[in-house]
Amino acid sequence: MAIKTFKPVTPSRRHQVRIDSDLTDKRPEKSLTKLLPKNSGRNSSGKVTVRHQGGRQKRMLRQIDFKRNKYNVEGKIVSIEYDPNRSAHIALVHYSDGEKRYILAPVDLKITDKIISGDKVEIKVGNSLPLKNIPLGMPIHNLELTPKKGGQMVRGAGGFAVIQSKEEKNAVIKLPSGELRRVPLDCYATIGRVGNIHKKNIKYGKAGRKRLLGIRPSVRGVAMHPGAHPHGGGEGRSGIGMPSPKSPWGKKTLGKKTRKKKKYSNKDIVSRRK
Repeated sequence: MAIKTFKPVTPSRRHQVRIDSDLTDKRPEKSLTKLLPKNSGRNSSGKVTVRHQGGRQKRMLRQIDFKRNKYNVEGKIVSIEYDPNRSAHIALVHYSDGEKRYILAPVDLKITDKIISGDKVEIKVGNSLPLKNIPLGMPIHNLELTPKKGGQMVRGAGGFAVIQSKEEKNAVIKLPSGELRRVPLDCYATIGRVGNIHKKNIKYGKAGRKRLLGIRPSVRGVAMHPGAHPHGGGEGRSGIGMPSPKSPWGKKTLGKKTRKKKKYSNKDIVSRRK
């Protein structure tokens, strides 16, 4: 996998950077895909509830096996494919009992490799096993927070976590953000680092490619007219005014808490991300 640049034959090509990957040239597995419906940021009544969305290309949703719950059944990697719905690449697995599943493709996983999931399996890239049986310092991904629920953390391209220590019932995991978190030892994780590590180097080069991804432009409030935004209007370049910045609907935004309470409390966090 190499970084690919282009001659500046057009303005959009001048700064464009792509990844020259060695993905398998095949269509996605039909039994594991379904059409991902568009809503373009609209709700059921057609009103825009999420701005800056719309206009993306047709896209199929790949069903990814985050649980890795086919225990002690060996699978063979058949292909490594692009997934438009995530930053990581995915791998198609054919299990010995005939079932097919998609998993996240870690670095160094190759076609024809064998993988397996279970309580006591070999420490090898692509294998999934509980934290209690994974040695300290081993890079892991697709990490569960609740046993049997499926991987919830460390699923983005290039990400990996490390087991720092083990306690009586929990392991202390260092996440990609630098946060230290306690996770039950019975939770499963997959060995290795998530693939497509050069994803962060991609430069789209032109606005049109962002539009094909379904991302519409963001416009500053101060650039609008006063009827469209509280920051709009005024002679010349004007600031946002007092007493505080506001949303397009006049709600306060600076310092206003908008996050909902998370199901997973902060009691398991040993150290915040730096």
